[in-house]
Amino acid sequence: MSKSSLQMKKKQAPKEEEQPELKGTFIAVMGLGLFILISWFIVYFIFVAR
Repeated sequence: MSKSSLQMKKKQAPKEEEQPELKGTFIAVMGLGLFILISWFIVYFIFVAR
């Protein structure tokens, strides 16, 4: 390794990565799960009614 590459590695301090907001993702996943659950119950009750 050359001296310049060692100096560059020393200058790069580890940065704290910011966590993205996942509130919207959580709401979307819960909404999709609720839709699937309601769909299954509707199909089940249609099956039982026959």
